[in-house]
Amino acid sequence: MELPQNYDPKIAEPKWQKYWQEQKVFQFKPKSKAQIYSIDTPPPYASADHLHVGHGMHYSQFEFIARYKRMRGFNVFFPMGYDDNGLPTERYVEKKHNLDKSKISRKEFIKLCIEDTKITGQTYHDLFTRLGFSIDWNLLYHTIGDKARRVAQISFLDLYKKGRLERTDYPTMWCTTCQTTIAQADLGNVDITSHFNDVVFKCGGQDLIISTTRPEMLSACVALFYHPDDARYAQLKGKFAAVPLFNYEVPILSDESVAQDKGTGLMMVCTFGDKDDMEKWHKYMLPLRITIDEAGRMNQLSGKYAGKKLKAARAEIIEELKSVGLLIRQQQITHAVNTHERCGTEIEFLKKPQWQIKVLDQKEELLEIAQKVNWYPEHMKVRYEHWVKNLQWNWGISRQRYYGVPFPVWYCKKCRGILLPEEKDLPVDPREEKFKGKLNGKCSCGSTEFIPEMDVMDTWMTSSCTPEINADWGGKKERKDFLPMSLRPQAHDIIRTWAFYTLTKSYFHHHNIPWRNIMISGHGQDPHGQKMSKSKSNFIVAQDVIDKYSADAFRFWAASVKLGDDLPFQEKDVLTGQKFATKLWNASKLSLKHLEGYHPKNLNKPLEVFDKWMLSKLQKLIKLSTESFDQYEYSKSKAEVENFFWHVFCDYYLEIVKDRLYNPEKRGVKNRQSAQLGVYQGLLNVLKLMAPIMPHITEEIYQLYFAGKEKKKSVHAADWPEANEKLIDGFSEGVGALGVDVISTVRKFRSANQMSMKDELQEIVLVSELPDFQKKIALIIDDLKAVMKVKELKFEGETTLESETFKIQVGIIK
Repeated sequence: MELPQNYDPKIAEPKWQKYWQEQKVFQFKPKSKAQIYSIDTPPPYASADHLHVGHGMHYSQFEFIARYKRMRGFNVFFPMGYDDNGLPTERYVEKKHNLDKSKISRKEFIKLCIEDTKITGQTYHDLFTRLGFSIDWNLLYHTIGDKARRVAQISFLDLYKKGRLERTDYPTMWCTTCQTTIAQADLGNVDITSHFNDVVFKCGGQDLIISTTRPEMLSACVALFYHPDDARYAQLKGKFAAVPLFNYEVPILSDESVAQDKGTGLMMVCTFGDKDDMEKWHKYMLPLRITIDEAGRMNQLSGKYAGKKLKAARAEIIEELKSVGLLIRQQQITHAVNTHERCGTEIEFLKKPQWQIKVLDQKEELLEIAQKVNWYPEHMKVRYEHWVKNLQWNWGISRQRYYGVPFPVWYCKKCRGILLPEEKDLPVDPREEKFKGKLNGKCSCGSTEFIPEMDVMDTWMTSSCTPEINADWGGKKERKDFLPMSLRPQAHDIIRTWAFYTLTKSYFHHHNIPWRNIMISGHGQDPHGQKMSKSKSNFIVAQDVIDKYSADAFRFWAASVKLGDDLPFQEKDVLTGQKFATKLWNASKLSLKHLEGYHPKNLNKPLEVFDKWMLSKLQKLIKLSTESFDQYEYSKSKAEVENFFWHVFCDYYLEIVKDRLYNPEKRGVKNRQSAQLGVYQGLLNVLKLMAPIMPHITEEIYQLYFAGKEKKKSVHAADWPEANEKLIDGFSEGVGALGVDVISTVRKFRSANQMSMKDELQEIVLVSELPDFQKKIALIIDDLKAVMKVKELKFEGETTLESETFKIQVGIIK
């Protein structure tokens, strides 16, 4: 049959995307008896105007797996969710509209968030559709939607009942830009240039030198500490020191945790500069002097510095200390500072009531549960283990924001008791609804006056329940026996958040793993290996690349890096994908032209050695490709298929069998059918093996010929190839390799002598000491003579060339 002259992805790709949708090729079938393969798809933050190539790369890599599993006969559950609640959305809306949420009502702000997330959700939908993703959009969920809110609140109630939740009023990490508490997993580490400032405290007539990087915390000082074995300060026990500039005294105490060799050996404890401050404040029941407000300004306890931003206050305090002779030395240093990863602001510590999940007492259990999951690549598990071992804080889940899942909590105004709703009433919003409860809306103390919890949950509190959201936990249509899911795909930078939090929740809720396998992707980067961002002007919009080269070419690029590795974007790699598609189309045109009238039952096994050679290598390719996909190594499969297609099927096999295909009257009908068998199997299996990577062009070619033969509505609903062990033929592969070595040598000769490949040669001489060389060449002599365009092939005579692989001596007479 004749294929159209050219393949146009701009026409073909939307056509097949529409076809897949209409034919419900990717729809999950709840009543199917096939084994379920479920994917815990990463719900992207709905907070972006445009999506860069890194987004497309990451999601493409596990979409390959979805298509592969579907072809393996699994009933694939491939949902999509949008993470459209919480801080990321709020920050996006604030920045986009240039507004301060404290200046508008909560209702107005939430309305803006909902409107903008709808727009962003459509942006993701468009990209994923353009890339041909086999998502079942009927399974779409939103983390601010009723189902997700219900699941998150069920999670809260369950954790509360199991004693894993506690309400604390303890110092916590605070972001002054986002104006909310944050968790340890939200921290970044930045090296900054600063100064050690040697500041003079007075104790009677004695000067005590304190080295500090934060002199603006002087007004929050509540004690000085020294090591009990430090002879320099032993006489200070029980005495008091005057805080410079602020004219109040603090006790001088000893503690074994103080480092004698750090600074001057004296430690200033403030409320609060770091975790050490908190521990000593709590241990020694020190006073509380909070001098920084929620917006990062000095408050009234700082005296004349009240209202000033921290860095401005630091500069003024340093100058005043100098002017009164209480700053005796400054030393420039570079040190690591914790920041809020989302906005880059240096964190502070404020005392805030908040809910937290207790995890520090379960570190060993959380390490053990991760051992039951198959990690791909396995070394990524080390990152999880390192994170768990180094946890220092319980998981704080309270956020002082507007937009998020509300806590299902009221507090009794009279007895201060905690009041929780019935599970059947979820989701609830205490900020908008009255408490119902078991006692007709009353507290056990009899009161009917309640205070709603105004904080919202950390967005990870919901995102960590994505397996339960997919299972519709607690819903009328809950999917029983759905957990654990089959696969969690995610990027390596959120192992400490999404992977850790989901494993934690699953262990606490179900005492089981949330999924059997986890595949960790790297990041798509700019051509120089840098993270993409608009501020750096290195942001490459994914849709622009698709417009220029096609979705299949983009996906080809995304498959070119092994799992877990970062991938710098190189346009030439996308161009390579485009060239592969062109070659696949042209090879299919040639192949399908010679398959008219062919039926797979015409001939059960190949006759000619070169057919056996190609089909043997094909079976090995199928085995390798299947094993690679089973290990989530899509890139290895893609590379091997690409190599086979270019260098075995196209460069040699199609050229070798042309004579038999074109001239059955000369070479014999059976020999032509043997070539047809090879071409049919070779092309069909290449299409199937490449279908997960390049779904559109493989569908186009499959529909033009193979769909009718296999009675399948799509290549993506067709059976994945199975290797036929009987076709693995080491002898034929060896003979074929000899033939390819000779063909390659003759081709190089023609090229060096500027001869057309169609010019006929008079004679070729082949001489070799290899065992049974002449007998082996005799088995393929007709194909060799045809493909090399030579009249006569001899085993004696003058030789001037040597083949590259087997060192065969070759002589050529024009």
